[in-house]
Amino acid sequence: MSSLFDKIAGGGSSISQQQFDQAFQTFNPPAVFQQQGSSAVFSALDPNGTGSVSQPDFVAGMTKLMVSLRADDGSGIAPGPSPSQSLASSIQRLNSIDPASVPSDAAPGTLFSISA
Repeated sequence: MSSLFDKIAGGGSSISQQQFDQAFQTFNPPAVFQQQGSSAVFSALDPNGTGSVSQPDFVAGMTKLMVSLRADDGSGIAPGPSPSQSLASSIQRLNSIDPASVPSDAAPGTLFSISA
């Protein structure tokens, strides 16, 4: 985070809203930040509305924002299961099927529901 601050500040001791906006467009931030927008992210980094953010405030604020935005991916929707959790769950369900419960005249694919 410190090196990012240095890139944005260009050697200065703080970042202005204008510098942050320019960096936001130039550096292509992660999607969770893009969803929030440059002004919202800067406001979170500058809660007192001073118009500038120091390096310690930037590092602490960005770290906090990254944790909170990634936790809910910026959309307010809780993240779903990981691919490995989905696969494990699918295998467990398939293994729980009793072959004796499948009618002998059942069409192929009858056990699976492909509708979403």
